[in-house]
Amino acid sequence: MSINYQSVRHPHGPKVVALGGGTGLSTLLRGLKKYTDNITAIVTVTDTGGSSGRLRLELGMLPPGDIRNCLVALADTEPLMERLFQYRFTSGNGLAGHNFGNLFLATMCEVVGDFEQAIKETSRVLKVRGQVLPATLTNATLVAQYTDGTWARGETNIVRPKATIARLSLDPPDCQPVPDALMAIAEADIVVLGPGSLYTSVLPNLLVQGLPAAIAASSAVKVYVVNVMTQPGETDAYTAADHVRAVLEHAGQQIIDWVIVNNEYPTGNILARYREEGAEPVLVERNEFESLGIRIKEAPLLAVNDVARHDPDKLAQAVLELTAEAGR
Repeated sequence: MSINYQSVRHPHGPKVVALGGGTGLSTLLRGLKKYTDNITAIVTVTDTGGSSGRLRLELGMLPPGDIRNCLVALADTEPLMERLFQYRFTSGNGLAGHNFGNLFLATMCEVVGDFEQAIKETSRVLKVRGQVLPATLTNATLVAQYTDGTWARGETNIVRPKATIARLSLDPPDCQPVPDALMAIAEADIVVLGPGSLYTSVLPNLLVQGLPAAIAASSAVKVYVVNVMTQPGETDAYTAADHVRAVLEHAGQQIIDWVIVNNEYPTGNILARYREEGAEPVLVERNEFESLGIRIKEAPLLAVNDVARHDPDKLAQAVLELTAEAGR
């Protein structure tokens, strides 16, 4: 089913809740904002690397990087403002490596005294279409247990070559969700998980107490967007169904009605470069989804550039077509 959403868009549009982090979530948001104003991004806050990790360690604040990317993705501002918020300093004692948008959020947090309020005030500055929420306001650490019985702490430490993650958890384990996130899920027309790194962007949100139950209880269409490629040290040799099983196991309940998969694989130099890095296209074994009671939507979703990622517009249309099929 194909619909020209540009022609039927109205001021608010379908109520979409998207959960994740990293570049995957911001890619989806860039596409969605062209068709609906009613978007809630629920963002993982377990990053321990780069500028975000430094600010988290030095200021005791939640990592702002993924929040910043989502704010910029949903912003309705001049291109110069986006360049400003994404600018990364390359020199300066203590400044090199920091991102201006991260420093802006850190400053706003100091001024208003609250991370959640800092996001709201920054949203006003950027004229954000929709809202961006942290999955939790608890300063939590991601913990991974591997199939060989070993453990690792911290998001930047859990990706290990030739190691298979058996289970993720948060420390502390009793992290509570932001109330606005629960409200948005309850009122949503569609809830989308991914795309993005399975163990470091998508699953951390499902470890926050109450979020999986809220998704399961919602009348929304529930969708998981499978990555285009596997990720070395994280999802080596994973099929699309393997991704879904990991989501369901960590959620502890049925939170997926549909899976969206890309059926247009990279070729030539792009594919060769990814294979050199240990990544492969995620394979789809359709019969496995029948046993899981989940429906599949396949579409050509690849962006036309030198990386194997989703195209924002193609992905947004694939997501919104499911709301139309469900009569929402």
